[in-house]
Amino acid sequence: MTGIYRNFVGIDIAAQSASVCWQLAEQASYQQRDIQQTLGAYRQLVKELTRQAAPAATLVVMEATSTYWLRLAHHLHAAGFVVSVINPAQARYFAKAQMQLAKTDQIDAALLVDFARRMQPDPWTPPPAVCEQLQQHLSRHEDLHKMLTQERNRLHALQQHPHADPTLIQQLQHHIGYLQHELRALRQTLQQRLTTGDHPWAAAARRLLTIQGVGLLTAAWLLVATQAFTRCQNPQQAAAFAGLAPLARDSGSSLHGHRTVGHRGHAALRRTLYMAALAAARFNPLLKTFYQRLLAQGKCKQAAHCAVARKLIHIAWALVTKQRDFDPHWRQSEPLALISA
Repeated sequence: MTGIYRNFVGIDIAAQSASVCWQLAEQASYQQRDIQQTLGAYRQLVKELTRQAAPAATLVVMEATSTYWLRLAHHLHAAGFVVSVINPAQARYFAKAQMQLAKTDQIDAALLVDFARRMQPDPWTPPPAVCEQLQQHLSRHEDLHKMLTQERNRLHALQQHPHADPTLIQQLQHHIGYLQHELRALRQTLQQRLTTGDHPWAAAARRLLTIQGVGLLTAAWLLVATQAFTRCQNPQQAAAFAGLAPLARDSGSSLHGHRTVGHRGHAALRRTLYMAALAAARFNPLLKTFYQRLLAQGKCKQAAHCAVARKLIHIAWALVTKQRDFDPHWRQSEPLALISA
């Protein structure tokens, strides 16, 4: 692997600027410069890096910092560079392993160069445009839903006050109505973007919606978070990605921890799947039987619902990758037997 790349580049991203550091494979010294987050600066950076080594022989590593990295990552990828976008936690743990305590933009960029050279993470491939559009709609839906919950709580608290101002109550009621209208309109738009058109995820979305318990938001999060399961080679990886795979918490003779889920993985996807599991445990014939069997074995309801959520993502992986609709009466001898949790 070491001989593939001739130049290693680390980019520390900020909202308006970026700190760029690179090191040629045959050199020990770093080169560094700061750029603005503008198209002209991106073009100059491409020219500078191309003078150092061919784009295909240049590994660029950056962190997924909010959405600030997207434009530069797309630009460098389009120019032929090998771009790797890592979780900020990876860089943080790498810095701790290096005993790197100081933190500046330049130091962070140099750290990413060392990460690129030693770890050589997998290349990043831009997802289809529909992924980013759906992500924007889902984020907006979450924001509106949080605002609606907050306003309902404020209204409830105000209505309990013996001297509540009727004007404020009316304003809150009006705002609640507005947020509900916006959420309905957003879900309609999401429905159209997800299930219609000729984008590559439309058929996968329709298959996911054949699962009793999986609604529009769950299907959208499944596709966006896993990029239609291209990030997961098997259902076990999909469950781990969502943070639904039980993790052992014991070591040596002094720890006797229980296997737990959560605290890792994609939080929004895990949360959405758990809510879908509540419905699936009641209305999906296959998962209802599975849920009741777990309760009969002495599992608590929360653990049983987590198991149903894990089963849901196993099923979703199978339907999307095998291009099949959900069949609640499938037999164990069929290929979908691999969805067993």
